[in-house]
Parts: sequence; C-alpha cells; structure tokens
Amino acid sequence: MQVHVVVRVAALLRLLAANNRTGLRLVDVVRMSELERSTVHRLLQSLVAEGLVYQDQESKRYFLGMAIYEMGVAVPALHLRDVCQPYVMKIARETGDTVFLTVRSGFNGICVDRKEGGMPVAYVQEAGRSRPLTVGAGGLAILSALDESEMARICAENLPRIRESYPNYSKAEIDSRLTAGRSLGYVLADVLEKPGVKALGMCIRDGKKRPIAAISLSALASKWTGRRVEIVLDLLRESISSLEASVDFIKATPKMGPASLRMH
Repeated sequence: MQVHVVVRVAALLRLLAANNRTGLRLVDVVRMSELERSTVHRLLQSLVAEGLVYQDQESKRYFLGMAIYEMGVAVPALHLRDVCQPYVMKIARETGDTVFLTVRSGFNGICVDRKEGGMPVAYVQEAGRSRPLTVGAGGLAILSALDESEMARICAENLPRIRESYPNYSKAEIDSRLTAGRSLGYVLADVLEKPGVKALGMCIRDGKKRPIAAISLSALASKWTGRRVEIVLDLLRESISSLEASVDFIKATPKMGPASLRMH
C-alpha cells in the first residue's frame, strides 16, 4: 500500500473518531478531509468491508467499526482509562459536570474517556479526539507540569497548528495559562470551542513523577465561583492522589512507556 493511502485512511479514521457520537455523512467527510468525493467513498467502503468503519443503513452516516474497538483493547492508554474510570465516574457523579480523561501522546492530548454528570454542558468533546497539548484544560494541565525546556519545545511545535485552527488564540494567552498552571498546580480556562464554558484540569503523574494524563471538568462559566473551584479542586486532589497510589495504576503506567511521551 502506498504511503499516501495510509495517510488518507488515518485522516478519515481520525475524523470519524472525533465525530463518532453523531457519525458523518459522506458529504461531511469529503468537506472535512478536503479529498475528492470518489476517493473518500472508495476508502470508506474498503474500511467498511474490513469492519474498521460501520455505515448505518438508515441515516447513511459513517461511524467507527467494531474492529477498531477490538484493536483498541490492546492500546496501553486504554488500560490506563480502565483504571481511571471509577475515579472519573465519581467526579462526574459528585459534581454533575462533564468529566474528561486526557492522555499525553507526544505533542498532543487524546481524550480517552468522557463521563457526563447530571448537569452536563452542551459542548461535548468526543472520546478519541486528539488536540494539541496547548488546547484544553487537560492538555494544558499536562503541559504546565513538564520541565520548562520541554514545555517550550512543545509550544513552539504546536504554534503553527494553533494559528491555523484557533486564529484568535494567541501565544500570549497560551503562555498566561501555562504560567498560571505552573503556579497553581491546575488550569482553569475558557473552552475555546464553546463561549461561556470553562474547564478545570489537573495532571496525573506516573511513578517517576512524569505528567502523563489529566482529569478535567467542563461547566458553564457562571458555575465556577471561588467556593466551587475550591470544592472541585479538593475532589480532584483527593481522587488523583488515591489513583496514583493504587496498585492497578502503578501496574498500568509502565505500559505507557516512553513511546506515549515521545515527540512526533
């Protein structure tokens, strides 16, 4: 298989992963991928035949197929997701907010789990979505906990992508969020994709004290009063401290290894 075909297939799978809750029509995939309609249709049908993509026969929308989930069971980040899941569920239940688990992958943060509380906000980040570490409270919480040289390198690498995808999100604002995160030990910031919503994130460290993941919560900005911030922070600190000390977490994190932290 030629390299450009692999790149195109990977791009289509990422698009479906980022929109898997609602699925995508063929016209949506064509628009978002900027590929020719005939090319997209041919690739999607091949992926459907292999079970990597599923097409609903009524809506004609495309979703990730079961074969993707079967392969995903072996992914180290999903072992970590399983260990973190009870803690993420508890935080969602006690706060009523939407809670996310973000895992670092090189320059990016990948949302590997999302749980909704009783009062979730309209904005929903799909599990499986990858964003630069400089975007989102979870990614910023991980990034702000790295050493300064590594943090600066990741920011520089991600800046062109930020300028393209988030033109109103300035380097000065990124730096301000990271400075606050390093000082406070958490990040509280506006959600770029949803005005009027804020998110609070705190990093999770492995046995070597490397920041490898983060738990974050999204809620309406009006809910983030001083008292509520303290309540949520206490819950996050207690949950993450208990998580990091658990035997299952200690067993799961070596599987993450340096590969999940590599620069790519």
